[in-house]
Amino acid sequence: MPEVLKAPLVVEFPFTRSLGPVQSAFLTGLRDRVVLGVRTGDGRTLVPPVEYDPVTAEEIRDLVEVAPTGTVTTWAWNHEPRRGQPLETPFAWVLVRLDGADTALLHALDAPGPEAVHTDMRVRVRWADDRVGAITDIACFEPYDGDAAQPTGHSGEFADPVTGIVAAARLDYTYSPGRAQTAYINALADRRAVGERCPACRKVYVPPRGACPTCGVATSEQVEVGPAGTVTTFCIVNIKAKNLDIEVPYVYAHIALDGADLALHGRIGGIPYDQVRMGLRVEPVWTEGGRYPDHYRPTGEPDADYETYKELL
Repeated sequence: MPEVLKAPLVVEFPFTRSLGPVQSAFLTGLRDRVVLGVRTGDGRTLVPPVEYDPVTAEEIRDLVEVAPTGTVTTWAWNHEPRRGQPLETPFAWVLVRLDGADTALLHALDAPGPEAVHTDMRVRVRWADDRVGAITDIACFEPYDGDAAQPTGHSGEFADPVTGIVAAARLDYTYSPGRAQTAYINALADRRAVGERCPACRKVYVPPRGACPTCGVATSEQVEVGPAGTVTTFCIVNIKAKNLDIEVPYVYAHIALDGADLALHGRIGGIPYDQVRMGLRVEPVWTEGGRYPDHYRPTGEPDADYETYKELL
């Protein structure tokens, strides 16, 4: 049996959000080396602040400054920091209850080793040199054996408040397509499309899933399909994607390859976008060295009759 494929993949995008008055004040305060919390109706001070009381759900806006010193309530040692984490050397993740706060803030603690970290240890904020109005304005916490720092008495009003942030969301993972899709991908390298037939309902699935989604039984019988197929449905794309060298508008379509009972998707080329239609007969176009079709183009055949593909919509 051929080796099952696997590959490292990364999903990454910038997440842009606007800030309400509470989060705006909190992040602007960090930019100015001030830590703000919010006071609830029963007198508790929450840091980091929230806009609604987690107990009563009442809206809260009463900002209060707390000290940049505090106490570790719990911790875990990170022996191998990953990309984008606060420190490049091993550190502790800690929950710190700042002096004047009733809840704890999660951040990193710069310590020489796990033996130097313990619950109830005293710490203080180490501010970043360049602060922009983000949680990273706190570079980390560091051990501290002095007295509790005194708040400056800041009101929470700022001349130039931060109103929005852009955070990079990133997920690194290793993906394995499994036995069935490994065979499908390997066949594409030979410019062939191979699916699998369900032993119960006899439907041929391309790409194969290893099991019939209708009957729930395993599939193993390989069936070569195509290469030509029929456009069943399609959409016109008018928004240009970043780093995608395709001019808009262009068409992506569901294509039922001949012999398949499941439509796959592919880009349609070789024809004006406004001439693409349901029933259009298409064939794959391969680029030099490509492991999968670059796009599909019209074969020149008459359109397929609707009755031949209506069950594949």
